[in-house]
Amino acid sequence: MKDIIKQIVISLLVGAAAFGTGGCAKKIEVVDEIPAEYREPVEDGGGTVELITYPTKDYFGDMSDIEKKAYIYLPPNYDENKKYNVMFLLHGIGGDIWEWGMTGPNSDVKKMMDNLIAKGEIDPFIVVTPNGRSSKNNSSDSDMQSFYLFGQELRNDLVPYIDENYATYADYSEGYDITAARNHRACAGLSMGGMQTTNIGLCECLDMFAYYGGFSSCPTTYTSDEIAKKLEAFPDYDIKYFYNICGSDDGIALWSHSAAVDGLCDKTDKLTDGKNFMWQTRPGGHDHNIWYLGFFNFAQIAFTQG
Repeated sequence: MKDIIKQIVISLLVGAAAFGTGGCAKKIEVVDEIPAEYREPVEDGGGTVELITYPTKDYFGDMSDIEKKAYIYLPPNYDENKKYNVMFLLHGIGGDIWEWGMTGPNSDVKKMMDNLIAKGEIDPFIVVTPNGRSSKNNSSDSDMQSFYLFGQELRNDLVPYIDENYATYADYSEGYDITAARNHRACAGLSMGGMQTTNIGLCECLDMFAYYGGFSSCPTTYTSDEIAKKLEAFPDYDIKYFYNICGSDDGIALWSHSAAVDGLCDKTDKLTDGKNFMWQTRPGGHDHNIWYLGFFNFAQIAFTQG
């Protein structure tokens, strides 16, 4: 009963704030449990998941040309003549492109996307799950410092590759401007990927993304003071939404994620609690129960605030 009351209160407060922006923003609702039907396959098969290979560089090493892989979800009836928003979904320190499980038709991410789209609760969008290590050796036993250079790969290689090869809002032609479609990109991730979402997506690439989702952001995540200071470098760019979630029993990330969000809205004029910022906690540890819930909620927040 307590969780139900919490959900209703959050929905009313955040929804009221969203409607207060002039009627062009979607009412935001979050849940504390993913309804079971959203993790069932849809009748028509839904979207598709493909494995892609893209060119990049060994940013952590000798800057040599390398190739990396990623999975991509394309929504049902994907049409190259349309324009789609894109979410880049990042993994944790011991994970890889498979950690979100978005590797085939039985993927929970795919099922959630398919059901949300089928029910008309979100507009179809593309999801990309890359390897967050920007180095030639990008296996799980590689130097973790390569995670911190991923912003270069995003800016120079991965985002341009997606814009060139898929039907996004970007105009990939002569004079390509990676910042022009920022309102149609989201960055989110779990644990180390939550750190990358904050430290890299928000604090280095605010000109490239407008929506952010941090799920159990790991101990090297910037504090709220550091985040606010970093955001000063982007006076001309707003944040459409910054959603955060962590398990209240998470002994790995709760302290660091809390330090990243505590007082943040008072330290930057880019964020207002209940308008374009949310900090959600619920019972749970450092695991996929929280991370899938974070994705489910964030999938309905991303690309909605006009």
